Amino acid sequence: MHVTALSWKSELGWGFKPETNADLVLYFGSRELIADGARYNELQERFPAAHIVGCSTGGQIQNNDVSDDEIAAVALSFHSTKVRVATQIVTAADHSRACGEAVGRELADESLAGVFILSDGLNVNGSELVAGITSAIGRDISLSGGLAGDGSLFSETLVGGNSAPRSHVVVGIGFYGNTIRFGHGSAGGWDVFGPRRTITRSTGNILFDLDGLPALDLYERYLGDEAKGLPGTALLFPLQISDPTNPDTTLVRTILAVDREKRSMTFAGDMPNGWTAQLMRGSFAHLAAGAADAAKQATGSTGEVSENQGLALLVSCIGRRLLMGQHIVDEVEAAGAVLGNKMARIGFYSYGEIAPHALSGFCDLHNQTMTVTTITEAAA
Repeated sequence: MHVTALSWKSELGWGFKPETNADLVLYFGSRELIADGARYNELQERFPAAHIVGCSTGGQIQNNDVSDDEIAAVALSFHSTKVRVATQIVTAADHSRACGEAVGRELADESLAGVFILSDGLNVNGSELVAGITSAIGRDISLSGGLAGDGSLFSETLVGGNSAPRSHVVVGIGFYGNTIRFGHGSAGGWDVFGPRRTITRSTGNILFDLDGLPALDLYERYLGDEAKGLPGTALLFPLQISDPTNPDTTLVRTILAVDREKRSMTFAGDMPNGWTAQLMRGSFAHLAAGAADAAKQATGSTGEVSENQGLALLVSCIGRRLLMGQHIVDEVEAAGAVLGNKMARIGFYSYGEIAPHALSGFCDLHNQTMTVTTITEAAA
């Protein structure tokens, strides 16, 4: 496996190296930078034999940098691993499981070793999408990825798999063979506060009531004047949810939309009735420590990596970036210090992170979490 980092800047373009070849190209950029398809067309022209997959973001990660005005990309060449790409349209959130099943069925194969997913970030229930994919490929197959972003605008997200990026798209990348190796890590670093509450009325990823009272009332009370900026301001106060029958396994959920008339809140993943929920807030130091923890988990099974022979995909949450502001490089640098300089690092700020849970090992949708996927290839 050989990894070549690329970036696009308005004044310089891509700056391609003539000798570069690839089986897979990943690219991440703001909606404004990738919407017209020109950057995709340039990548396709340069890498005609490669699968080219990318999405819009809430900021691009490349090594220790976080940027909005560049496109971060990476070209991967494998020795023996095969790659396939499956693309589906997700029409609405209630179509998420069926969409995931379709992606999974298209990629399923006896030699399938892992899947990386990029999905529309606004028109999907991430939990149902993951459940659909898992039902088709099985829980033993490595699965990770993220939901595309649109900064703090929450207007439109774009994903492209061997085509110009569009809205309502889900793309799965399948990796095949016995030489590909994956590592996974996920951690938050948020602190819970306030009382534990019970989800007393919800439908899928739409939350209506906590402890029998409108959920939006609770958020508005805590946010005060900042409630006028919902849903964006709610990114600073995510919810930790847990199953009362398995309280040690927790998930973090963040808001995508609010309905002021119905007093409801739409989250990126399921909000199951009967589960407990507790408000969270973050500190710079704890969030950076969480990113380092995620990187440590991901490298636990990774051996020595030669330079340009491994890739770390970092998918973190837009809420973390909005809270940390200029300090956001702290979490990227914390993860980088663990991963080391020999492994290329690329990623994006998302509307939802897909990765195995640190305790259960089963894949789920996370919010407000740093997730790390490492990809290496053993000798054939």
